[in-house]
Amino acid sequence: MKSLPLTKRAQIVGMLCEGMSMRAASRLADVSNNTVTKLLIEAGMACSGHQDRALMGLKCQRLQMDEIWSFVSKNARNATGDDVDKDLGDVWTWTAICADTKLIPSWFVGDRSAQSAAIFVADVRKRLSQRVQITPDGNRAYLPAFDAQPDWKVDYAMLIKHYGSAPEGPERRYSLADCVGTSPQVVRGMPDKHFVNTFYAERANSPLRTGCRRFTRLTNAFSKKVENHAWAVSLHLMHYNFARIHRTLRVTPAMAAAVTDHVWSLEEIATLSQPVGPAKRSPYNKPGVVI
Repeated sequence: MKSLPLTKRAQIVGMLCEGMSMRAASRLADVSNNTVTKLLIEAGMACSGHQDRALMGLKCQRLQMDEIWSFVSKNARNATGDDVDKDLGDVWTWTAICADTKLIPSWFVGDRSAQSAAIFVADVRKRLSQRVQITPDGNRAYLPAFDAQPDWKVDYAMLIKHYGSAPEGPERRYSLADCVGTSPQVVRGMPDKHFVNTFYAERANSPLRTGCRRFTRLTNAFSKKVENHAWAVSLHLMHYNFARIHRTLRVTPAMAAAVTDHVWSLEEIATLSQPVGPAKRSPYNKPGVVI
């Protein structure tokens, strides 16, 4: 199979980053669904590698953390023991966002366990170059994760949310109970209580859920493999950080954080995964999970 021209690759990348399903992208781009899948994997790998190298030495002052739910193949209540062994079922995407630049410097695709929290927090730490104030929600998995970093000088507070009774009825199955109040809880350092909130982290969930089709609820566009789910998140966040102008900042988050000096085009993102030399006919190899 010949490699796609750059313009076609950029077209497909744009469709995937704007909330279009893979089959819809294949129809509009007039390519096979396998071609779109292969491009997603290549672009996701390339974007993950680029951001891993570029998002280092950041001077963030305030970070907020949150987790967003999705599922692979089936949700947890329908998963069996064999499905869990195959990484099928509920999956959580851990994200950290800078409250000033709106940059998402770190994310992790996994479960909601303390082990996932530890990996995520360790990755956040290595990307920062100065003391920072961090605010996650009341997820208790963060506590041992920060305890595993005893020499990290950080101002850390949790935002404990208090909810009322849950809504009833099948039509409200995805509606959360009303939040009736919050209370900050200082865990380490001297965080400024005025900035103890998760507003920006929760707001960032909206473009991820609407711009990455795999997060859309009540559709058949969910991920069928956890690897492809991770690559899709990587591609979406590359577009969010480097190519999407924030309406408040008037620049991209990466520009606001001095990571890049220009707005990236879809062609630049597609170029990251552009094959060098003639395409080789080889069997499809399953990629490793990116976290």
